[in-house]
Amino acid sequence: MSPVKEASAAGTPAAGETTAWITRIATWAAPTTVVTALLFFFGYVYTSAYYDYFGIDSSTLGFDTREVLVKGESPLFLPAGVVAFVALVLALLFHMASRFIRQGRDGARMVRRAGWATTVAALVLLVFGFLAGLQVIRPGSLGTPLMIGGALLLIVLARILIRRSSGGGHALSGERAAMGIAVAITALCMFWAATSYASDRGSAQAKMVGRNLYTRPAVILDTTERLHLDLSACADPNSRACRKSEWNGLRETALPDAGQQDRFRYRYHGLRLLAQSGDRMFLLPDHWTWEHGDLLILPMDANVRVALHPG
Repeated sequence: MSPVKEASAAGTPAAGETTAWITRIATWAAPTTVVTALLFFFGYVYTSAYYDYFGIDSSTLGFDTREVLVKGESPLFLPAGVVAFVALVLALLFHMASRFIRQGRDGARMVRRAGWATTVAALVLLVFGFLAGLQVIRPGSLGTPLMIGGALLLIVLARILIRRSSGGGHALSGERAAMGIAVAITALCMFWAATSYASDRGSAQAKMVGRNLYTRPAVILDTTERLHLDLSACADPNSRACRKSEWNGLRETALPDAGQQDRFRYRYHGLRLLAQSGDRMFLLPDHWTWEHGDLLILPMDANVRVALHPG
């Protein structure tokens, strides 16, 4: 054997092993990449809806990728669980239908009738989905994608069962194309519904926090200069003007002069920490409301001193 052939033969196993490893890595990395992308997307949607309730654009916060990924876990768990459960139920139903078909004509006839009944129900559901999309009916943000996607999925499954129970062969190319388009639209509707769920969950969580600000850490803030916030309306904390003030619950106290060693002159009570990103803190007054409350963006530098405590 020539040296060239020997080298080629010796290199073949290594090349095959390398190809196998590349295939394994690609098989593992592709789902991981998809999951990471989904976590980031739904985390961004959730975060945007959450902080939008408090009047903050999520881009202002400057969260890094890791923080967004962590926030994407909560809105993704339920949609992923629902998809897995629906897939399990459909697999069990398909298995039961296959057993009925193998029992003979009576079983096949029963499956065929169930397939046609499912088709009729799916068409009705599809009509309601289009009506919801046109806002003729209002089933909520999840109604339209769930009805349209669910109807198309049921139509595809019903068609498969009808064909199998009739003893038909493989679907024609045109029918396969139509079923493929229906499956693609179903996947888009699932993504649409999951996005709406993430947004709704973010808004609902923000409203709950807004109503229960005592669950957020309390902030005691010392500053070298006055913040010049309009606190005059809350001279009487029980007055109606104070309840409508943007800074309801915030109190300013002048610190005693301790000489040049202590640069801080003013102390503020009645603040709650909403978020911290980088060198900035986002603070709300104790009695913040969506109608009247404002938000304070505070840079963390040498001119401020912060103490936090729970409750």
